[in-house]
Parts: sequence; structure tokens; C-alpha cells
Amino acid sequence: MSKRNNSKIKYLTQKEAKNLFDAIKKSDSIHKTRDLAIFRVAYRCGLRASEIALIKLEDYNQTKGELYCKRLKGSCNNTIRLDIKTKNILDTYILENKITSSSEYIFKSQKNKPISRQTLDYLMKKYCKLANIEDKSKHHFHALKHTTAVHLAESDMDIKELQWWLGHKAVTNTEIYFQFTTKQQEKMYAKLEQKSEMV
Repeated sequence: MSKRNNSKIKYLTQKEAKNLFDAIKKSDSIHKTRDLAIFRVAYRCGLRASEIALIKLEDYNQTKGELYCKRLKGSCNNTIRLDIKTKNILDTYILENKITSSSEYIFKSQKNKPISRQTLDYLMKKYCKLANIEDKSKHHFHALKHTTAVHLAESDMDIKELQWWLGHKAVTNTEIYFQFTTKQQEKMYAKLEQKSEMV
């Protein structure tokens, strides 16, 4: 992963991410609450589709608003504190769907099985279209994980903090998210403009 060019990393801009969540909230889907909870949890925690499917009620400390994230592909498990919007929608979804068994998977399909990667990719395509996100290369659920990483890198989180947040074992996997994001480019040019000795 460390050899990948940052230009190949597909992620949503801040505006696109906001439009995506707004599209879910405004949709007429009967699964709107579930979908919003899924997308907010995935975005907050930087989870893959297959990792979303693994979440059980026992992984969620509702009192503290913390989620134990079981990560795949050799990544490190960790516990992420949810922001208030994500906690509220997750609590609402759990309550409305009467999820009470600690061993119960939180996000399920209509067949009462852990939600599939295919379903999550379908939902991403559906909501990206509703949000008028034109670049179809971003219409994949994994783009959310990249979105989380880039947005955190732009928020001045340092590389070790981001490495822990994403569960990366090797810091080289985290470095790609610090390579010239839009905000970082703006900072770079601002520094150049302040250097009066440059002609």
C-alpha cells in the first residue's frame, strides 16, 4: 500500500461527504436510519465494509459511546469514541430494531444476516448518485475509509495518531494520506508566499 500514488486514492471531499450524509437523511428508504448509522460509523472509525459486518452489540459501550473496532487484513484492533451525531443515530437504530443480545450483529440484511459487502457497495452507489457525486470511481464503500483518513490528516492529526486511529501496523501505510491533500497544498503555498526572499 505504501507504494501507491496518492492520486489513486479515491476519497470524498468535505463537501461531498456532507452531501452524502444529507442524501441519506433525506432519502425515502425504509432503512434510512440503519444506512445513516452504517455510514456514520464507517466514516468515524475508518472501517472497511467487511469490518462493518463484524460489529456486534457487545462491541459497543453505549454508556461511554465507544466502539471496539475489529480490523481485518493484518490491522490492529482499537476502540474509537464516537462523535455525538454518530452515537445518537446508532442508539436510535439499536433501540428501534430492539437489538438486545450482546452476541447479535448490529448491522443486518433483510434476511437477518450480517450485511454484505455487496449491499454496502450498492448503498454507496445509490447515495453517491443521490448526492450528485459525479466521479463514479468514488462510488465504492472503501472510499469512505480513505475519506476518513484524508479528512483526519487535514485536521492536523499527526501521523502516529492517524496510524493508531486506522489500525495500521506499519506507519508506511499511513504516510500516503499526508501526501498533498488540498488543505496541505494550501498551507505549503501560504508558507512560500510568506518567504519574501524567494523571487
